[in-house]
Amino acid sequence: MFYLRLARGYRVPDLGRWLLTALASAVVAAFLLRALGRAMSDRPGDADALVRLLWCLPPLAAVAWFAAVAARAVPAQRPERITGLTAAGAGSGRIRGLIAGEVALACTLGSVLTLLVFLVLRNDIAGPSLAPDLGMGVPLPAAAPLTLLALVPITAGIAAACAVPFAETLPGGRRTTPTGFGPLRVAVPIGLAVVGLALELIALRPGAPADGRPVHLPAGLGSTSVAALGGWAASALGLALITGPLLGWTGRLLALGRPTPLRLLAGRGLTAQARRLGAPLAVLTLVVAMVLTTIRYWIGTPGSADALPAVEACLVLGCAAAAVAARLAEVRTDRRNVTDALLRLGTSPRLLFGAVALRTLAVGTALLVTGGATAALAAAGLR
Repeated sequence: MFYLRLARGYRVPDLGRWLLTALASAVVAAFLLRALGRAMSDRPGDADALVRLLWCLPPLAAVAWFAAVAARAVPAQRPERITGLTAAGAGSGRIRGLIAGEVALACTLGSVLTLLVFLVLRNDIAGPSLAPDLGMGVPLPAAAPLTLLALVPITAGIAAACAVPFAETLPGGRRTTPTGFGPLRVAVPIGLAVVGLALELIALRPGAPADGRPVHLPAGLGSTSVAALGGWAASALGLALITGPLLGWTGRLLALGRPTPLRLLAGRGLTAQARRLGAPLAVLTLVVAMVLTTIRYWIGTPGSADALPAVEACLVLGCAAAAVAARLAEVRTDRRNVTDALLRLGTSPRLLFGAVALRTLAVGTALLVTGGATAALAAAGLR
C-alpha cells in the first residue's frame, strides 16, 4: 500500500526510472527462462546448460549497476520525499530499505510479466522454432523458474540498498565530496594499464611462439592467447579506473593559468564532478569499446555473428547509458543552488551554457582516449 501511495506522486523521471528497471529485469528474466528451457530440452548432463546460465550474468550485473546508480540518485532528486519520510519517523536504515524495496518491486513486476509470457507460449502457442527455448514437451518444475527469477529483484534490491550512503538518506545530510584523488588511487590504475600493455605486447610481438593453449572466446570472436587476454583485461581495468582522475586532471587543465570565466566555470565544475561521474562514464566507455570491437570483428569475419550476444550487448549498453543519465541528473540537482546563485549575481545564461558545452567537450575527449585505447588493445588481441 505504501508503494502505491508513493507511485501517486511520481513525476516523469521517477516513472521512467521505474519502467526502465522493470523492462531491463523483464529482459534478464527472459534470458534466465530461455536457459531453463534449453536445459530441459537438452540431454541430461549436457555442459551447455551451465554456459547458457553464465551468459545471463552480464545482463544481471548491468541491471544491478543501473539499480544502484538510480537508487543513489533518489535522495538528491526527491529531497521532499526523504523529508516527509523522516518527519513520519523513518530512520536512515528504513529509508534505504524503502528505496531498495521500490527497485525490487519494479524488478519483480518485470520478471512476473516475462514468466506469464513464458507460460502462455508453452501452452502450445509457440512454433517449432521456439520449442527448444521453452522446453516444450517437458514438465516444468514449479520451483525452477521461481528460483531463477528471484535472482533479479534480490540482486537489484541488494545493489540499491548498498548504493545509498547513510549520510545521504536524511535531509541536510549530504556530505561534501572531495575533489582530489590520492596517490594510491592514481598509481594502481596506471600500474595495471602498464602491466597489461606489456603483457599484450609480449604476446603479440613478431616471431613470438604460438600459444599451445589458445582461449576460445564466446560470441563468435575466435580465439586469443592467455597473455593477450590477461593483458587486455588488466589494461581495460586500469583505463576504467583512471577515468575519474583523468576527468579531474582535465578540469584542472581547463582552469590552468589565468582562465576566462568560461574556462574557469567549466574547469572547476568538471573537477568537482570528476569523482561522481568517473565510475558510470568508465563503465559506459568500456561497454561501448567492447561492442564496437565485436561489431568490427563480426564485419571482418562473415558468419561469426550471434544473435544472443547482440541482444545482451544492447541491454548492457542501455543500462550503462541509463546509469550515466541518472548520475547526470543527480549532479544537476546538486548544482542547482550554485547555478541559481550565479544567476542572481548576474551571470549570463549564455555563459553557463557555454561552460556546460566546454565541459562536455572535455569529457568526450578524455573518454575518447580511454575508450579508443581499450578498443585498440581488444582488436589487436583477436585472431
